[in-house]
Amino acid sequence: MLPENVKNAAVVLVDDTPANLRLLESSMKAFGLRNVRAFSDSAAALDWLQGMAWDLLVLDLDMPAPNGFDILKALEDRDRSASPIIVVSALSRPEDRRKGLSLGANDYICKPLDLPELLLRVRNSLALSVATQSLRTERDQLDQAVFARTAQLRDSYQSIIGMLSRAAGYRENETERHVMRIGEYAALIARAIGLTEEQCENMRLAMPMHDIGKIGIPEEILKKSGPFTPEQREIMQHHARIGYHILNDSKATPLTQLAAEIALFHHEHWDGQGYPQGLKGEDIPLSGRIAAICDVYDALRSARPYKTAWSAEETLAFFRERSGSHFDPELVHVFERIFDQLEGIQSSLVDEEPKSLEELARMAGSPISDILNERDL
Repeated sequence: MLPENVKNAAVVLVDDTPANLRLLESSMKAFGLRNVRAFSDSAAALDWLQGMAWDLLVLDLDMPAPNGFDILKALEDRDRSASPIIVVSALSRPEDRRKGLSLGANDYICKPLDLPELLLRVRNSLALSVATQSLRTERDQLDQAVFARTAQLRDSYQSIIGMLSRAAGYRENETERHVMRIGEYAALIARAIGLTEEQCENMRLAMPMHDIGKIGIPEEILKKSGPFTPEQREIMQHHARIGYHILNDSKATPLTQLAAEIALFHHEHWDGQGYPQGLKGEDIPLSGRIAAICDVYDALRSARPYKTAWSAEETLAFFRERSGSHFDPELVHVFERIFDQLEGIQSSLVDEEPKSLEELARMAGSPISDILNERDL
């Protein structure tokens, strides 16, 4: 007896001799198969096979065009386990059998037929087909479950990253839109230099955590209205290492490892004059070099309580001037190429006007470049 799931399998018979086709069809139905479709027209059969789902094909070879060999060639890209083909043919020469099998037939039976043998082979082929499709369904369901779980975990990571980034931003009066912009800039630059979509997405999620280490900086230094003393500057610069230690641990994920790397290296300069390690050139991880551009660009183009926003022209001139010293020159070329897109992000996520305008008056005695060096560079 055939299992219930095998009885409902879609079986296709193709033979241009009507008597042979009737014999095959009646034998299959007597065997318990309920979904049998028979074709004496090979062209119609091929058209149906290419457009519909089926579980087994019993195929004659010696037919008008397209003959059985043509049909095998046309179906060579199918999953041969899920959709097996049994050749039933009077062409019994070894070279014919070899050709049929090399073109993708799973089995080859020569006429005259031994019907009981054919039915046993049909049963075995259908068992393979049904098992393969069942495994495929289970695999697809598992893939969907893994995808859903991965998306859930990523949402959790993103939520935590957002919370931590906002926590650091509140300590220095940064806005939530600043955090969002930084991530979008990083993803845009990463995409422009040819990183994968997964890498771009990780940059988008990790970049907002670049200043998480400021949580560990005393408030009187973070909110100081004037230039830092050398001692205060040293304390402020320690935020890079603090951020790294917050984000990097033995159970860190690739995403949090990237965030830790960005936190540590986003103030390194191409010429080795940055901090905390004074790395130079390509010794600075790519993520840190991208982060340096994103962070400074947003600082220049945004109004802060202690400065007005720079114009697009002033910002471009600044990056050209610092190319090869502060910034990776190749990334500056990319930055210039996609500048209009960066500007689009900046304008779509613009901050509200700063409320502490009295701070501007208080800072008026210090050159704006000095203030930026202290706060943003």
